[in-house]
Amino acid sequence: MSYPGYPPAGGSYPPAGQYQQAPGGYPPQPGAYPPQGGYFPPQPGAFPPGAGYPPQAGGYPAQAGGYPPQAGGYPSQAGGYPAQAGGYPAQAGGYPAAPGGGFPPQAGGYPPGGGMPQGYPGAPAPGQQPMPAFPGAPNPSMPGYGGGVPTGPTPPAAPAVNKGYRGTIKDFPGADPLRDVEVLRKAMKGFGTDENAIIELLGSRSNKQRVPLKAAYKTTYGKDLVSDLKSELRGNFEDLVLAMLKTPTHFDASELREAISGAGTDEACLIEILSSRSNAEIQEITKIYKAEYGKSLEDAISGDTSGHFRRLLVSLSQVQTLSSACICVMFSVLQKLYAAGEKKVGTDESQFNAILCARSKPHLRQVFHEYQQMCGKDIEKSICGEMSGNVESGMVAVVKCIKNTPAYFAERLHKSMQGAGTKDRTLIRIMVSRSEVDMLDIRQEYLRLYGKSLYTAISGDTSGDYKKLLLKLCGGSD
Repeated sequence: MSYPGYPPAGGSYPPAGQYQQAPGGYPPQPGAYPPQGGYFPPQPGAFPPGAGYPPQAGGYPAQAGGYPPQAGGYPSQAGGYPAQAGGYPAQAGGYPAAPGGGFPPQAGGYPPGGGMPQGYPGAPAPGQQPMPAFPGAPNPSMPGYGGGVPTGPTPPAAPAVNKGYRGTIKDFPGADPLRDVEVLRKAMKGFGTDENAIIELLGSRSNKQRVPLKAAYKTTYGKDLVSDLKSELRGNFEDLVLAMLKTPTHFDASELREAISGAGTDEACLIEILSSRSNAEIQEITKIYKAEYGKSLEDAISGDTSGHFRRLLVSLSQVQTLSSACICVMFSVLQKLYAAGEKKVGTDESQFNAILCARSKPHLRQVFHEYQQMCGKDIEKSICGEMSGNVESGMVAVVKCIKNTPAYFAERLHKSMQGAGTKDRTLIRIMVSRSEVDMLDIRQEYLRLYGKSLYTAISGDTSGDYKKLLLKLCGGSD
C-alpha cells in the first residue's frame, strides 16, 4: 500500500520532477526529514526503510493512491542514483536544509565526524591489544627473536637470478663429430698448425659436443687426439685446448689432483672448486678422483692439509644436507654462530665449519643477514677478526661464494690477472668451467666491481692464440 503524500514504497523517489507534499501528508519534522533506510540509519518510528536505489526490472509499478507509473519504467543507472542538480529541492513548508547542504545529525545516528565507534578497518577495537602482526606490536609467540617491524634494513635478497641460459658457449646446430675431427686433423697435418681452425671449431662447440671428438678421432684415424694436440701446441694455449676436451667433473678432479700433488698446495683452488659445486657434482668428482688416482679425495686432502683447514675441506668434499630456512632453525644457528665467535674468547671453528658446510645457500644468506643484525658486524669481518691463515681465507671464500657466486668468480678472475704476471691456471679453470654455467652473470659482476669489461681485461693481459680462445669463452664485451 502507499501513504498519502509519500512516494510509492520500494525504496526510491521518482527520477524526474519535484517532490510535492500532498495534502494530508506528514507534517514537517523539527530539524530534518527522518533518515530513510538505505540512506541514513533508521529512526524509531520513521517511514519504513527503503532499499536504496537499485534499478527496477520492468519499470516502477504504480501503487494505489501514489504516483502514476513512469513511461518506460525506472531506467538502470550506471554506478547508482545520479546526483540531482541542486540537491533535494526545498519543499514548501517542508524540510529545512541543514547547514552545509546536508542533513544534520539525528539522535541515535552516527556521531559527528562520520566515524564508526568500533570495527574500523585497520585499527584495533577500543580496550583491546593490537594483533601481533600489527606494525610495531610485539609478537608474544617468539620471545627473544623480535616482533613487529624489523629494526634493521630489509634482508638482502639472493643475487638477482637471470632466467634462461646464462652461459656463453651453446650447442652448435648440426654439429657432426666426424666432420669436426676431419677439420682438426687437417689443421694439424703437414707443416705447421692451423691454430685459427682449432680455435674456431672448439670455441663454437659445447662441452658435450667437444668431448666425443676424442673417440671419433681415434675411430677415424686410429690416433689419440690429445697426444696429437700436445705435439702441435704449446704453453697456455695447449693447456686451454686440453681443458676444453674434458668433461666438467673430470676437469675438476684433475685440477684438485694438481692442487694437492703439485709443488705446494693450491689452497685457493681447493676452496674454489669444493665450495662452488653442487652436491651432484661433488659426488661425481669424488667417484672420478678415486677411479683415476687410486685414492679417495678425502684421503688426498687429509694427507696434504692439517688442522681446521683440513676439517673445512673434508666437510666441503662431502655431500651436504640441505636444510629449510625455518625461523626456529635459523635462530638456533644464529645462537651457535654468536656463541662460537663474537661472544666467546677464542673461536670455536668447528661450529662455523659445521654451519657453513651443511646448509643451503638461501638459508645461509638469511643467516648471514640476521647475524649482522645481532652482532652489528658482517660475518666476513667476524671471521677475519677471529681466525687467521688458510682457515680464515677458506671460510671467507665459502661465505663470498654463498652470498654471490658470480661476484666471487669475478673477484677470482680479477686477482688472476692483477699485478705482475698472470695466474693462468686459475684463469683457464674459471673460463672453461663457467662458460656454460654463469659466464654472462660473471661478466656483469666484473663490470660492476671493476668498472671495465672482462673482455677488455683478458685482452689486455693475454696474447696470441691463447687470448683468442679465451675471448671465445668470454663471449663478447659489455
